[in-house]
Amino acid sequence: MQQLDFSHNAVLVAISLIIALVAGFTGLSLTRNLSEKTLAQRKIAVALASIALGGGIWSMHFVAMLGLQLPILFYYDAAITLISALTAILIVGGALVLLHFTERTPQVILVAGAIVGAGILVMHYIGMAGLELCRAVYTPLGVLLSSAVAIALCILAFWVAYNQRTNRNIFLATLCFGVAVFAVHFLAMAGTNFVAEPQSNDFGPSMSNEILAIGVILSSFVIFGAFLWVSTTYLEPAKQTDPQIPTNDPGPSISPIGLQIPCEKGGTKIFVAPDDVAFVRADGHYTQVYTDQDRLFCVWPITEATKRLLPAGFLKTHRSYLINPGKVARFERTKDKGRCTFTSVNLPPAPVSRANLKDIQSTLAAQIGATRAT
Repeated sequence: MQQLDFSHNAVLVAISLIIALVAGFTGLSLTRNLSEKTLAQRKIAVALASIALGGGIWSMHFVAMLGLQLPILFYYDAAITLISALTAILIVGGALVLLHFTERTPQVILVAGAIVGAGILVMHYIGMAGLELCRAVYTPLGVLLSSAVAIALCILAFWVAYNQRTNRNIFLATLCFGVAVFAVHFLAMAGTNFVAEPQSNDFGPSMSNEILAIGVILSSFVIFGAFLWVSTTYLEPAKQTDPQIPTNDPGPSISPIGLQIPCEKGGTKIFVAPDDVAFVRADGHYTQVYTDQDRLFCVWPITEATKRLLPAGFLKTHRSYLINPGKVARFERTKDKGRCTFTSVNLPPAPVSRANLKDIQSTLAAQIGATRAT
């Protein structure tokens, strides 16, 4: 079949880049400061961010496709076009769940970035499969080049945005994400040829460019509205924190004097004094706080809990555990590991890793000896 000559409308190409940047900024901004939110609020924020990022990928693609100029009339399969949008949102959502509901390690950030990069590619090729009366013909080089750029730039975007959650990094990550979505589309298109198809195998109803334009305008309207909404949060003055008032903002460590641990119990936010805590255990990107009577959810990650509670006298027995030595009843050593049992019989023991074994043993021995001496 004869290949068709094609070109792009420069104005729509520029608009597609703007949409990619706006979507990236909106999605990454929606997930700021989630440690301050309740579990329900975090779920809503991640869902909205998934729609913003995934919907932005879809909108960017089809704005660019509206600018595609071919010498023949062509349509889109409405069902496949809708599937491409849902696919992008769900894949991005999976990456954000990893980042916000598991322990955020460097490996998790890399995997999440790769997942989003793969989501851009999957959305692109599903969207292209929806063409009717013409067919896209790909070259191996175009597929490989667009794949490499998508995954590399998305890994970079999420590494910048999530390795350190600052406003500056979110702006830089927005550029990386927007360029990733934009570059992947046009690199893939550069390695694509089009041929006319006398008939199409309809999966769903046909959709003209005019109808597609209405859908893209509506999705872009939502994305730009969300963009304006999150933009105003950057204009809010910084909150002045009273050192006597408990805070769960993960910033610089505060003095142990007056330190309170923010927890949730039965959907209600409460603050727990460190002296009432037996130990703290990592739970994904958050922690569980154990008192003599309760196990409470805490918005701090284990790194934040370590930064705040070590000055208050807690000991790190394991990469996932911090203990209050005042609540320890007995230390037991078994070969190259150990465990601490607590004064409350309702509490499970806390493990002591081999790397921390000697320090914990000597520290607890000194404290027990001092207690007996008094």
